[in-house]
Amino acid sequence: QVQLVESGGGLVQPGGSLRLSCAPSGTMFSIYSMGWYRQAPGKQRELVALITTGGSTNYADSVKGRFTISRDNAKNTVYLQMNSLKPEDTAVYLCSYRTWHGNDYWGQGTQVTVSS
Repeated sequence: QVQLVESGGGLVQPGGSLRLSCAPSGTMFSIYSMGWYRQAPGKQRELVALITTGGSTNYADSVKGRFTISRDNAKNTVYLQMNSLKPEDTAVYLCSYRTWHGNDYWGQGTQVTVSS
């Protein structure tokens, strides 16, 4: 079973930046979309950003203008560049891939903490 592996989380001060990466542990085919979600303590999981094979993107209103999602189709890797981070961005960030067959794959998550 292929797993998604996130990296790049950590502790950063408000106004700082982080870059998250997500890659599969093995070979994957027919990926339609790649996305980043986050879940803060006591809150529901929410979509942060999504990118399709064709390059179309979708962002949560709360991160527009600060976060950028990108993908490397050759490596089946998705990135999330996070700038101007705020304390309210603190959460576990998870990546998720959806295939053309409708199958979803999730990573274990990486902690992002924004605090002074």
